[in-house]
Parts: sequence; C-alpha cells; structure tokens
Amino acid sequence: MSESGISANRLELLQIADAVARDKAIDKSIVISAMEEAIQKAAKTRYGSENEIRAEIDTKTGQTNIARLLEVVENIENEATEIDLQSAKKRNKEAEIGDFISEELPPIEFGRIAAQGAKQVIFQKVRDAERDRQFEEFKDKIGEVVSGIVKRVEYGNAIVDLGRNEAVIRRDELLPRETFRNGDRVLAFIQDVRREQRGPQIFLSRTNTNFMSKLFMQEVPEIYDGIVEIIAVARDPGSRAKIAVHTSENSIDPVGACVGMRGSRVQSVVNELQGEKIDIVKWSPDIATFVISALAPAEATKVVLDEDLERIEVVVPDDHLSLAIGRRGQNVRLASQLTKWDIDILTEAEESERRQNEFNEKSEIFINSLDVDEVIAQLLVSEGFLSVEDIDYVETSEIANIEGFDEDTAVEIQTRAKNYLEAEKSKQNQKRKDLGVSDDIEKIDGMNLNMLVLLGENKIKSLDDFAGFSTDELYGWVEKTELGNKKQKGLFTDFDISREQIEKMILDARLTLGWIEEEKINEQDQENNPDTIDSEIKKIDISERILNARILK
Repeated sequence: MSESGISANRLELLQIADAVARDKAIDKSIVISAMEEAIQKAAKTRYGSENEIRAEIDTKTGQTNIARLLEVVENIENEATEIDLQSAKKRNKEAEIGDFISEELPPIEFGRIAAQGAKQVIFQKVRDAERDRQFEEFKDKIGEVVSGIVKRVEYGNAIVDLGRNEAVIRRDELLPRETFRNGDRVLAFIQDVRREQRGPQIFLSRTNTNFMSKLFMQEVPEIYDGIVEIIAVARDPGSRAKIAVHTSENSIDPVGACVGMRGSRVQSVVNELQGEKIDIVKWSPDIATFVISALAPAEATKVVLDEDLERIEVVVPDDHLSLAIGRRGQNVRLASQLTKWDIDILTEAEESERRQNEFNEKSEIFINSLDVDEVIAQLLVSEGFLSVEDIDYVETSEIANIEGFDEDTAVEIQTRAKNYLEAEKSKQNQKRKDLGVSDDIEKIDGMNLNMLVLLGENKIKSLDDFAGFSTDELYGWVEKTELGNKKQKGLFTDFDISREQIEKMILDARLTLGWIEEEKINEQDQENNPDTIDSEIKKIDISERILNARILK
C-alpha cells in the first residue's frame, strides 16, 4: 500500500472518531479508546488471546501501534505474558522487576469476522458513553421544567423527545382526561432520573405539586427574583389547587403579584394545567389566620387550636358549611394539606349544641357535689366556675358578686365546696392506702390523690415504679396516621397538667432515688466513636498493574 493510501486511511480513522463524537455528544477520547479496544481485541484473535496486547492510536496522525507487553519477573510462570530480568535487560538495560517490556507487533489486516467484532466493541462502548452522558446531563436537573415534543404514546404513557434524549410521562403523572398526540409540544417537571439496564430513564410529571410552583416562577417575576416566596402548594391535579405565598416587602401584595393584571399571570398557569382552578392564599405565621385564609371562600367565626395534635377546629356559619368542606371534601382536604394541620369543620349550630352539653355537664357536677339547685349551679358555670376546686380557691367576694347571690350564700357555697373536697380527699387517700401506693410518691411535687389512686389501680406502687416511666407513657403522644394525627392517651392525659410538669415529676423521683445526680443533669455525654477502618488486601489484575508500571521498549 502506498504512503498516500496509508495517510488517507489514518485520516479517515480520525474523521470517523470526530463524527461519532459529535453525533453522540460524547468526548472524542472515548471514541478513540473504543477503537483501540476493538483493534486490541482483533489483535488478540490474530496473535493469541493468551498474550497481553495493547493498541494505541496517535490522535494527531492516526497512526496505530500494536505491541505485546511482557512483565519483568524473577521466575517465569507464563511465557506469553512474562520475561525474566536477564532477558529483559538485553532489550533494555534499565529494566527492573515489575516493569513491562513492549514488543512491537506488525499491523493486522481486518477480516470480515474481526471487523464485525471490532464494530460491536466500538458500538457498545460508544453506547455506554452516550448513556453516561445522558445520565450526567439530567441527574442534576431533577426539579426543573423541560419542554419536549411527544414522539409516541404507548399504553397511555407519553414518550417525549427532549432533543438528544427521550423521557416518559407515565399515565398516572398526566392530568386527568389529558391526551397527547404525536407532535404535540408539552411542558413537564423532571421528577426522577435513574440508571437502568437499558440506559438512563428520565421520568416527567405534570401532576407534581412542584410543577405548579415552577410554572408560577416562570410567569411571576417577583417569584423568580425571590421577592415573593411560595410557602406551600396543595393540588388535586386537573381539578383544584391552593398555593400559599408570602413576601417580606410591605409594598408588595404577594397574592396580587401572582394573579397579575386582570388575572393574566394566574390564567397562563391555569391554561397550562387544563383549566385547574387555583386559589392563591396569603401565608401567615399565625396558624389560625393561615387556616382561615386557606379555607376561602368559606368564612370562619371561631377557631380552637390543639397544638399537641396539630389539629384546629373551625366554626363556620350554617350556610357556609358546604363551601368550607367543598365537593367531596376537596376544599377542607386541600386546606389541610396546605397548612399541614388537621382541620375539623363545625357549624355554629353544632358548636352551640356542644357548648350547651358541656354547660349541662358542669352544672350537674355542682348540683351533685354542692347539693344546690339547678339555677345556682347554672349561675356558677355561667360565671366561669368549672370545678369544685375553682369555688374553693377563690375569694368569697367573687362568689358574692354574682347577680342574685349575697355574702351568706357565697359563704355557704364555699363551705359546702370545702367539705366536699375534704371528704373526697379522705376517701381517695384511704383508697390510695388500700391500693398500697407508698407515701414516697405522694411527696413528689405536683402529685395529687387522684393521680395516686390511678397509679395504684395500674399496679404502680413504689417510687421505683414511677421513676421508670417515660414522659410519653404518662402525658401521651401523637401518632401520625393516614387519617391524620391521633392522640394516644397516657396515664395522666385526663389531668390538667403539662408535659413539662410531668417531666419534672419523673426527674424528682429519679433524683430522690439517686438514679441521677443533680449536678450532672445538664451535662451532655460525649461519646467518641472513632471510625474503624478495615484494611483488606485487594488483588490487582494485570491490566491495573500495567497502568501503574513503567513500560520499556
């Protein structure tokens, strides 16, 4: 073959590498490496697979060099891959044990089978590099919105062409009743990117709540610039959504910024989401105010918070009940998702009935314990007295000031309250003793006789028994379930006592028993857990050794 022919072939090799790299958007060195591996595989077929053969392509001239590598060893075990030190030094005086002697081999002619094998090697390596490139390109784009063209629809799943890559919008990630045809342009949210056997898979979504946030960011400059912040989003995809926004700039109305002139901004998002109705709510750090806003368009007349359960009770006018709940409970459900609180809706009539029942129950307590008639009992409850203890603790004048009462009546009522409490105390104390509850527990600050009786009924009789309790076992705890937060009762849940008081009671018991020392209560134990590094010997194959060794000619 003439020199010009050889040069042309060499040039063609580099041109092919350039073309493949550009077409697949991968590094040219990866294509060159694939070609070298293909030539190397063909050379092993030609000269014997037992040989350690390396092929190199000069990236400037296209010159291909094939060489057999022989490792310099003291004792030869495999003549195909090893050479003794004495023979190596004849070829290169600087040779040492562990070096590799390079022995140039003549170029090979590719037959049909060898060429097919080389093509397969190059194809596989280029395909792997292309997959790696795709994964690296999109793995950091999770959470972004992309635009693509629907390539085909398979079993309801839309395959989207993103340019050099394909993505899929699964049927359950499309809006209800939404259909696409080949050639349709579609906006979607990159939800996940995974490495899979058949290559990286890019999963898109149009139902993800963050998709709506990104659409508002595109339409509202104040959100893009960070002046207005999206705090939370709740969606029934394709039907209705609520979005809570906030700004620290007093001169800007965050809701108005999102709505836009004549609703132009929010309408653009609504159109993209196939007419999904969007309620834009102003966020507030006060949870009661936030919940009332989230329930719009319904109006609330009263709210009652339970911070332990993260549950809020909202009272609405009778004619606003359907608005507050929404069709199939949609409005209250989205408001609950938006605020992260469980919401109970009551009408004013229901709330009034409940208050009346509570009023009657409290009145009944006073009728039975103080031996008074219903009118007096109801007057006491109306004035805010909710227990016999309340009557015993206040000044007599506070009772005498109730309309229809005088000083003598007040003294008589308070005397009856004291007598009742003394009798109850004596009865409960005897019950406590009968149950075998020790006097040591009674000395704990905050403990009362009703608590002691309850402890005795639950077989907790000594200070040791009590000190072994956890705060949750006495106070109760909140369990998160699919149906909302559920309060699990503790032993002392029905008593008017805080978690902090219970913690102190348990701490006092442990201090008394000497389980802990007072001066060490606030100390924090610091454990030193040094990382243990397991060293293991790894076998290094000949290919890895070649990379780290000197190769001599």
